[in-house]
This record gives sequence, C-alpha cells and structure tokens, in this order.
Amino acid sequence: MPADGVLLPFYHGADLLDAFAITVPMTSCDLDTIARIAFERPAGWIRALTRVSDTVVKCVGVKSSSTIGAEAAARGPVIGYFPVLSTTPIELVIGVDDRHLDLRAGIRLRVTDTGDRELVAATVVHCHNRLGRAYLTIIAPFHRIIVRANLERAVRELETRSGQ
Repeated sequence: MPADGVLLPFYHGADLLDAFAITVPMTSCDLDTIARIAFERPAGWIRALTRVSDTVVKCVGVKSSSTIGAEAAARGPVIGYFPVLSTTPIELVIGVDDRHLDLRAGIRLRVTDTGDRELVAATVVHCHNRLGRAYLTIIAPFHRIIVRANLERAVRELETRSGQ
C-alpha cells in the first residue's frame, strides 16, 4: 500500500487493503487518461462477471454497477462506474459509500528509484455489516484478478499508443 496519499487515513480498520503496481511506458498521457484506459473498457470476461454480480446483488437490495454509475454521472465525473472523488497530478481517487460497504480506490503514478514510471492501483474497503463482509468474501478473489488484468491491458494500450 502506498505510504502516503489520500487513502492513508482509510487504511485503519479496513476489511480489504490491496495494491498492485505495474511499470508503464513513458508517454505524454496524464493520470486521468491512463486511469480511464485501465478501468473504463474492461475485457469481455470482466463485463460478464460484472453482469453476474449485478444480477445477484440486486436480489439482496445492493446497487448494481449501472445504478452506481448513473447516480455518480449525474453528480460529476466517473471512471468506469465509480465517481471521481479527488484528483491531483499524481493521484486520482474513486469510490462509493453504500449501506453494506464503503470502497475507495486510489490510482496513482509514481517514479521508481530506477526512474521507471509505475501505475499503482490501491483499494480500501470497509464493511458495515454481514452483507458487506459476505459480498467482499465472494468478490475479493475476482477483484484481484480483475485489477491485475486491467493494469496489464492498460500497459499494452499505452505501448501501442507510444509505438513501443
């Protein structure tokens, strides 16, 4: 987990904390563009999993991704279906608060000691009840696979754009 940044106060007592980093090619793309490349156009298998999840969660009264996205878009910018909560040149935070859990995801660019540029995706989840904990238990393994796949796809897209 990043040791600084906007999400740091949310770490305490979290039910899920994870972060994944991947080296990205040097491009002229800003963080917002890179975050959109990484998280707005998921692979077909990810969209299919989201549809299954949405169908199941509707049965227990949890908002679907499309409902979250529509509500968020009415208030301001979104990435994927999550509202953008804050942005700086190096860190963008998306997230949502709901009756079963609160989620924050930080997307940031950092330069490593070797001068490489990394895209870091960090997630913090706080569950409020049994429904939130059950939901998190079910989706956490998929979440990890999906975040990694999105980061890898973003690198391929950025390499294509930069001609590498």
